[in-house]
Amino acid sequence: MEMDHGAEAGAPALAEEIAEYYERDGEDGRLRSGVGRLEFWRTQDVLRRLLPPAPARILDVGGGSGVHAQWLAADGHAVELVDPVPLHVERAARLPGVTARVGDARALAAPDASVDVALLLGPLYHLLDREDRVRALAEARRVVRPGGLVVAATINRYAALHDNLSTGRYFDAERRPQIEAAGGDGVMRPTRGSKSLFTTAYFHEPADVPAEFSDAGLTPHGQYGLEGAAWLMGDVSDWLDDPARRDLVLRALRQTESQPSLLGISGHLLTAGSRAV
Repeated sequence: MEMDHGAEAGAPALAEEIAEYYERDGEDGRLRSGVGRLEFWRTQDVLRRLLPPAPARILDVGGGSGVHAQWLAADGHAVELVDPVPLHVERAARLPGVTARVGDARALAAPDASVDVALLLGPLYHLLDREDRVRALAEARRVVRPGGLVVAATINRYAALHDNLSTGRYFDAERRPQIEAAGGDGVMRPTRGSKSLFTTAYFHEPADVPAEFSDAGLTPHGQYGLEGAAWLMGDVSDWLDDPARRDLVLRALRQTESQPSLLGISGHLLTAGSRAV
């Protein structure tokens, strides 16, 4: 357990409204309760199939308070977490086997070719400009060894529409313009004080992510829809409470996770790529 309080040299500042959102400290709990567990377990499931055998050197970029770093370290990997929110870094540094520092995905302090795997399970959500997203992916490419793995999470273009329609929030006239805007140009910009369950964010078309990988010098080789249609089903949280049903839900989602016609129905998508040898 180790924490570096200093921000990485040259790191761009996190937008104020995004920092305020994460300083509410709700993200860790979201992934450990309710339907958020589906995203967590599916991320874990896909990564365990993609990662090299332990002990791999993993850089968890934008890793929050360590919700994934915790199990990665327990699996025997050497995990360093980087996050722009000091509260997250403080929490992550308490986890056994995890080192943590404040930093930004677009300007990493890690040396060239110093890790086996770079995970970006959140940074691309909040980089509205394509140039910044490619820059973050290029930094991930720089720090992984030749042949190393980069995995990035993105939010799908119509995730806000699907989520809010399934919960009935879409019928709220104040929320609806933000929801529909995200499904248009991909950008959600909640106004201060507005009714919003999220913050400033970019929502990807699944087909656009491999091109961003390629422009960053990475070779994309797989996409995985995390929640499929299951996250939109009213009983899914109850299913996840039942270990037998949960296993069947995860089994069903594995069958369709990479079907191109179904990628966009998931709330979140993982895209994997590698640095050329």
